[in-house]
Amino acid sequence: MKQFFIFVKKEWLHIWRDRRTLFILVCMPVVQIVLYGFALTNEVKNSKIAIFDQSKDESTTAISNEIASSRYFNLIKNVYSYKDIEATFRQGKIRMAVVFPRGFRDDLLQGNHAQIQLIADASDPNTANMLTNYATSIINDYQKTLYQNERLPYTIKTQVRMLYNPELKGAYNFVPGVMALVLMLVCAMMTSIAIVKEKEMGTMEVILVSPLKPFRIIIAKTIPYLFVSMLNIASILLLSVYALDVPITGSLLLLIAESILFTITSLSIGILISNGAKTQQIAMFTSMMSLFLPTLLFSGFLFPVENMPFALQLISNIVPAKWYYIIVKAVMIKGLGIMAVWKETLILVAMTLSLLGISIYKFKIRLA
Repeated sequence: MKQFFIFVKKEWLHIWRDRRTLFILVCMPVVQIVLYGFALTNEVKNSKIAIFDQSKDESTTAISNEIASSRYFNLIKNVYSYKDIEATFRQGKIRMAVVFPRGFRDDLLQGNHAQIQLIADASDPNTANMLTNYATSIINDYQKTLYQNERLPYTIKTQVRMLYNPELKGAYNFVPGVMALVLMLVCAMMTSIAIVKEKEMGTMEVILVSPLKPFRIIIAKTIPYLFVSMLNIASILLLSVYALDVPITGSLLLLIAESILFTITSLSIGILISNGAKTQQIAMFTSMMSLFLPTLLFSGFLFPVENMPFALQLISNIVPAKWYYIIVKAVMIKGLGIMAVWKETLILVAMTLSLLGISIYKFKIRLA
């Protein structure tokens, strides 16, 4: 164990003495969280919705069919109470719910006034705003067909309710995504050169003749970067709360634990890349090309995954950032607990164990 801690100290000194790399490790997350938190926007289609029809009359059926047939929406279920709506939102199955009150058609025909409630998941404010606008436009089109030949116009009002983010702040969506992007890039890119650097410097022979087994060598390589990443997690959360006004609604301990798990997953990817690379340049290029774009495109924070072709949706399942992004939104924005994210947590655990196992298996104890 003494040799193990000596090896960890050696790796930490490598990081500390390379001040430019240390500067990038610490400052890049701060720059990215500020930049992306204020600057990015997106758009949606094929969003999953639910309908709560308490009236079940001709008008509500017609409006429901219009909404469901739109390219912007994908009706996945009909619910029968507000509790069902809340449960479906908590499970992350829908982005919006449409609620028709009792006696909708009677209110419309007799009182010339009826109301529809739109409940949207505003943890992604841009999406929520666009979805309610789309639905309102469809309802207005139906309203025009009603009083086209009538002397007295009928009026349908839509009541919009934004869950989780009433003020529609863009940072609520992009902070979780930037957390996934920054942690993935910082951890994977830096550890991707950890082993190959030893080969280029000629110190790998000394490491291989040491009493440490491959498993301990790999773990010792990752520990210093884990501590640096924990500093990044702290800086991101502080900036999110105090600079971008994004509250941590759920458990802070759970959020930190999930972030550490994702950090270890990212470190495992970097070590795996470092095992196979021959030079530091190749390792950095491989980690950048194989991680940056998939994290950006398939995590769901820039472009909704449901908008993509089915084949790409399947590919997104092997991107760790997708599952971490879901976890952060659920815990940080929606205030949910471990029961809401246990599946995503198990997926990250399985990915981490698999990547570490492959890294240990691929670790070469002889230099060719």
